[in-house]
Amino acid sequence: MPNLFAEFKALMEPGRVQVGEVISYVGGVATVTLPGGGQISARGQANVGGKFFVQEGVIQGPAPNLPIVVDEI
Repeated sequence: MPNLFAEFKALMEPGRVQVGEVISYVGGVATVTLPGGGQISARGQANVGGKFFVQEGVIQGPAPNLPIVVDEI
């Protein structure tokens, strides 16, 4: 019998990519501060103080060190 939830999840688009600054890194898990002030945990390679792209709790790679503007609509 197929897993209906797994099939439904495969139809959904992947989570959004976020940019944040790593404030701590312990045992392969980084704590990332987002521009809005929130914090998330993400797995992957990172260094403290660097900016990284994060998608669904996984560090995708380094992000350029550019100013970040947050607009609310």
